[in-house]
Amino acid sequence: MPTALPEVEGAQESAPLRHKWSTLLLLALAELLAMGPWFSASAVVPALSVEWNLTPTMQAWLTMSVQAGFVVGAFGSALLNLADRVPARWLFAGAAGGAALATALITAPGVSPILALPLRFLTGMALAGVYPVGMKITATWTRRDRGLGIGLLVGALTIGKAGPHLLNALGGVGDWRPVLWLAAVMAALGGLVAALFVREGPYAAAAPRFRWRHAGEVLQDRNLLLANLGYLGHMWELYAMWAWAPLFLLASYQVAGVDPVWASVAAFAVIGAGGLGSLLAGILADRVGRTRVAIGSLLTSGGCALAIGWLYGGNPALVTLLALVWGFAVVADSAQFLAAVSELCRSEYTGTALTLQTSLGFLLTLFTIWMVPPLVGLIGWTGAFAALALGPVCGIWAMLRLRRSPAAARLAGGRG
Repeated sequence: MPTALPEVEGAQESAPLRHKWSTLLLLALAELLAMGPWFSASAVVPALSVEWNLTPTMQAWLTMSVQAGFVVGAFGSALLNLADRVPARWLFAGAAGGAALATALITAPGVSPILALPLRFLTGMALAGVYPVGMKITATWTRRDRGLGIGLLVGALTIGKAGPHLLNALGGVGDWRPVLWLAAVMAALGGLVAALFVREGPYAAAAPRFRWRHAGEVLQDRNLLLANLGYLGHMWELYAMWAWAPLFLLASYQVAGVDPVWASVAAFAVIGAGGLGSLLAGILADRVGRTRVAIGSLLTSGGCALAIGWLYGGNPALVTLLALVWGFAVVADSAQFLAAVSELCRSEYTGTALTLQTSLGFLLTLFTIWMVPPLVGLIGWTGAFAALALGPVCGIWAMLRLRRSPAAARLAGGRG
């Protein structure tokens, strides 16, 4: 791990920066634990489908409701300016506790899908106080190495979202309630870690409030538009892959005669591989440029989306290997789109720009998560996953255009 070096001149800021990487590592741990509830219900969809007789549409809504809640929570937090009114660590801790409570309540006696979906929506609303707040805290500790800092955070987030699949495997797959209980406990512990050990860094400043009148200006800026198109292409693929690749692995393993427990283990490894991908991409992007890393990630993940459906029911080792590559690449560029927007926009519009970017991205995931089950029914896994490759195609085009723009000199310290 890099040593803590002062990023500005003067002895006054050297002492706080000595705690930089210990704080960021603890923040990453808190993020990893707190994000466990996101896919907690999705990880146990097979068991829930049997007990609740879920249709494919209801299965999709177990994840889509979290996405919708996150969008509402992100907009609400920005409009109410919560990140400035509430100390970041307490907002993070309270949000993690809220996600833990909403997740635990799903296991209560008598809860049905009609009640579970609002609880999943509330989970997403609460997690809007975890992920964006974590990014804000990271930004208060980083400048020249912001790609690495945000990459570390996104990597931890990714492993946290993968966690329920491992819990499902350890729980024997069939019983879904312990998975949700453990995910809720993880989130509560994440909030406790944030409250006790995480502090904002020396670059802390009041984040600008979301303003609708600035939103139009952000959307009219050509370079920001290209960065956002790249992000939307990335999000078109990402959450649909995270939501449905585990069920693809389960179905493929069953055709090949493999125990379903191994499908949960593989799902954890495939999603969790993105944690390593995000960290390595962050290190690389600070050295060679954000657009270059984003293009490489999109090429790799899009190629995997096109290819993996053809392996359905085939050699489990080959299916798993390609899925691991996909999981590694599909989220590797995520932090770089966020960092790019923060570097391209005017500083006073940063809050507006990032709120718009993340909210539009998560809104898009509602459609792509929903569209996969009908496509599987119509054209099989091959065609359904190939449709996800449309996102990387759009993202690559946008990043190539941005790389050729004079504004690329503002990315990654002039590296583009």
